[in-house]
Amino acid sequence: MPTPDSHLVDQAIQWMIKLRYNTADDASTAAFDQWLHTSEAHQQAWQRVATLNDDFNHLPAHVSRHALDGARQHISRRESLKLLGLFAGAAGLAWLGRDYTPLPALMADYRTATGERRWVTLEDGSKVQLNSASAVDITSSAEQRLVNLRQGEILINTGADHRPLWVHTRDGYLRAVGTRLLVREELQGTLLAVQQGAVAVFADRHDGAARQVIKPGEQVMFNRSGIRPSPNNGLDPWAWSDGVISAHNMRLDDFLAELGRYRSGLVRCSEAVAGLRVSGTYQLEDTDQVLKLVTQSLAIDVTYRSRYWVTVSARV
Repeated sequence: MPTPDSHLVDQAIQWMIKLRYNTADDASTAAFDQWLHTSEAHQQAWQRVATLNDDFNHLPAHVSRHALDGARQHISRRESLKLLGLFAGAAGLAWLGRDYTPLPALMADYRTATGERRWVTLEDGSKVQLNSASAVDITSSAEQRLVNLRQGEILINTGADHRPLWVHTRDGYLRAVGTRLLVREELQGTLLAVQQGAVAVFADRHDGAARQVIKPGEQVMFNRSGIRPSPNNGLDPWAWSDGVISAHNMRLDDFLAELGRYRSGLVRCSEAVAGLRVSGTYQLEDTDQVLKLVTQSLAIDVTYRSRYWVTVSARV
């Protein structure tokens, strides 16, 4: 793909900030649609920024907005086509990371792209599965095994080993014993779900007393303020491991937000249909097909302004 003009990339980042973090009314949506279809160069600029935005998706909203806005300011000052060419890859984001931290762990031991899932096998036989746009560091010593979740979501099947297996997140430490567990970063904290064994939750340090032990079938949200039961929005948190998204009476806006984790760009949901309910199991390999199937069960329309800009609204 040709490298887009720096001014167009600057405009595209401003649109990304406006559409992702502010309420987009009909007028602004129409204005963006007009901008996007002005020329192929506009669409190329949007595609570049939409791909860049994937790496900010799992940061807290205020941090990712600051990072995108900062990227826009840097690009405005440095009208360098060579530099803009880096936006499609890790080098460009690593450059951003010098001024805007914490950014996604581009130098992590293992990471996945948007829509990708992968298994990693530890030397003791434990297995870690990374969900879409996730990153981990894994270290082992004679005393312990440590999985550091830098971004996104992981599922762990612990192997038979006398050493404790620790999971470190931004909200604390977890100690897993003979366990199948799931850990996911959320804006409100860290989600922990346990299927087998037990998981002890610790605060910032793991050399004190556990705050709570989570047992099979339990699901909690924890942060530095405490631990509470995780709200049930109708999503099966384990389903992604099998390559599907499974919903039971889930709000459409929540469903689309979840689906959006597996595709580049933005999926917008109008307020008029946000409260509609979705149930079913859908294959994640083809998110466009998922959107098509949902339109068959609900009175909604899906509009593709581009591959990286999708709007779901009431059927007319």
